[in-house]
Amino acid sequence: MEYWDIYDKNKQKTGRTMKRNDWCLKDDEYHLTVLGIVARPDGKFLITKRVMSKNWAPGWWEVSGGGVQAGESSREAVIREVREETGLDVSGCGDGYLFTYHRENPGEGDNYFVDVYRFELDFDESDVCIQTSETDGFMLADADQIKAFADQGIFLHYDSIKKAFA
Repeated sequence: MEYWDIYDKNKQKTGRTMKRNDWCLKDDEYHLTVLGIVARPDGKFLITKRVMSKNWAPGWWEVSGGGVQAGESSREAVIREVREETGLDVSGCGDGYLFTYHRENPGEGDNYFVDVYRFELDFDESDVCIQTSETDGFMLADADQIKAFADQGIFLHYDSIKKAFA
């Protein structure tokens, strides 16, 4: 069973945890997620396509990310998520942290912070090994291609993270 730390409105741990996806958060309580943008020196970004069996946004494009496990740091989580979903190791790419945004979903028990990272990594397509239970493919896209997916309504979190593709 995976557990997540519960944070207050100031992004400080409360000392309590919740079961993953057990949407029980009260007002001013949050869990923490991460997004890891992987950029190549040629200006292309690694994006993945969500499997069609996902309950939410099946078939949409996204960058790697997921929930921060209890006791795990944000950076540890983003490195783990990128490695699990793409096979790439970004641990040697420097800090990578860009910014945090948050979402509040009153009455749904699912309020969250999102720490956004961008890592510069020189890699080939042959280095990518996708997690087939989560991902139905990948592509190397430039910022214009990603914006085009967003304009079609099929790129997750774009409005919140678009400055990371600049």
